[in-house]
Amino acid sequence: MLFTRINMPRWLIFLIDISIVCLSVALAYLLRFNFNIPDNEMGNLPAVVGIVAVVRTISFLIAKTNAGIIRYTSTEDAIRIVVVILAGSLFFSGANLISYYFFTGRHIIPFSIIIIEFITVIFAMVTYRVVVKMAYLELINPSAARTKVIIYGAGEAGIITKRTLDRDAGSKNKVIAFIDDDASKHGKKLEGVTIYSRNRLFSLLKEEVVDNVIVAIQNLPPVKKQEITDICLEAGVRVLTVPPVVNWINGELSFRQIRQMRIEDLLERDPIKLDREKMQQELNGKKVLITGASGSIGSELARQILEFRPAGLILVDQAESGLFDLDIELSEKDNEGLHKIVVADIRNLMRMEHIFKMYQPEIIFHAAAYKHVPIMENNPAEALLTNIRGTKNIADLAMKYEAAKFIMISTDKAVNPTNVMGASKRIAEIYIQALNKTSGTRFITTRFGNVLGSNGSAVTIFRKQIERGGPITVTHPEVTRFFMTIPEACQLVLEAGAMGKGGEIFLFDMGRPVKITELATKMIRLAGLEPEKDIKIKFTGLRPGEKLYEELLNDGENSMPTHHPRILIGKVREYEPDTVSKEIEELVSLFTGMDENAIVGKMKRIVPEFISKNSVFEELDNLSA
Repeated sequence: MLFTRINMPRWLIFLIDISIVCLSVALAYLLRFNFNIPDNEMGNLPAVVGIVAVVRTISFLIAKTNAGIIRYTSTEDAIRIVVVILAGSLFFSGANLISYYFFTGRHIIPFSIIIIEFITVIFAMVTYRVVVKMAYLELINPSAARTKVIIYGAGEAGIITKRTLDRDAGSKNKVIAFIDDDASKHGKKLEGVTIYSRNRLFSLLKEEVVDNVIVAIQNLPPVKKQEITDICLEAGVRVLTVPPVVNWINGELSFRQIRQMRIEDLLERDPIKLDREKMQQELNGKKVLITGASGSIGSELARQILEFRPAGLILVDQAESGLFDLDIELSEKDNEGLHKIVVADIRNLMRMEHIFKMYQPEIIFHAAAYKHVPIMENNPAEALLTNIRGTKNIADLAMKYEAAKFIMISTDKAVNPTNVMGASKRIAEIYIQALNKTSGTRFITTRFGNVLGSNGSAVTIFRKQIERGGPITVTHPEVTRFFMTIPEACQLVLEAGAMGKGGEIFLFDMGRPVKITELATKMIRLAGLEPEKDIKIKFTGLRPGEKLYEELLNDGENSMPTHHPRILIGKVREYEPDTVSKEIEELVSLFTGMDENAIVGKMKRIVPEFISKNSVFEELDNLSA
């Protein structure tokens, strides 16, 4: 449409504004004299129109009131018009006073005319701009074609969200209701839109053809967020969310930042209360080394530890590209150059000893490991080399170079392991626990389940499968997992590391286990699609080594509370250091032979509860039965 593509010329806007001024003066005279202007005043009218037009012309040119694009008129444009008109009216009033008291004893322009003209000009100039803007918006986004939106939250963020939608001409959104939990707001209107209670949300979604619900409350409790999302998904309505204020661009919300609600938003829990003072004492001014630093957990640990201003942050990984990306990110915050990027393999003892000798780390977070169950099931020698020998290398060096603490990141798959990966992590746990008995270094283990959004996690895989149009692949209808967010897991690792005295296995409260089928279904619905109709869910069968349910303690273990409600200490079986050292030396020596059965068989003798599931190594259990 020509109207939507061509901007109104500035000279035309200027002529319209001056015409409004002239007509407003005439209207002011008509209103002032009840539409019966006396002859003497009629004679003055042309002169007054001329004076007012000249003054307004000069003020409009100075203030450039015609410079804006009419169809994008904003509050700032309206304020500029008011200020310019007020300045002109004050000039007329001043001229009147000077004329009356110092020259002719008469007013140049009657004060009543000045007041009426002031009101009329402001009203007309602002109104015609708004009308043009509304006409433009209606042409490019007809009301009937607009997306109907309900905003959850009638506070400041809700108002800003509505204004953002109104301001963005391409958004094609029309806000039809606000929802708020504050009973004092119910039934009232906000910028012309009615505010309803949360109890009315479902009925509104049924009564109106609503396309989107935007959650615009900052720091909304996760439970309430889950409830709102469930109501919307049941009604077949897409749920969007407004990002935290700190992520707004230059302090302003952009329409493009309003995004789809993600599964991570629904599975997160209330913010963790951390003993930041304790962590400050633990990390500030210390040299900290992180292995597996480019991974999901390692990189988040780096981000959080950097806030405590360590004396140095040594980031070790063999993944060059991941380290490069992390370096770019941290360099934006690390003005003092505290972090050091080190490309190295924890399996290479000579290289790692050189790093320990050079940097003398005081606190070590060991996050490097192979973690994918089916891959390690088919490559047990690599699980041995990295998860066991690699851990042994770092732990031995920590002891040799007298590091204060060694915190290992373990997994719930180390509990009653049914796969090589879990067993290799359990053996690593056993080794560092045994070292704690003979070393001045305090060795600590943290054990938790799956983290949302990590490389290869179910959420990441499902999201890619949805983007490709499906199907989503789930191994078994009953498979269940624990989940926590990456920042949450790392916060608990830091807290556990700070409180650890050595020898503990800290278990994290993983919350309620999630059935993977339900996770997949909800992710499909969050994407605005229908399970089985738009995206199929395909069951592929349990993978090698996979079990249906994860655990944080095995059958012979129990737990003790700590001062932190989300962290427990597992009371696990302890091993004699000499026995452990001998067994693990024998296990590591098997790598050179590459005999997978021999490697896994030895693992089973070290960890008797390691019973293979859905794996070629089940025959080893049958032989020993």
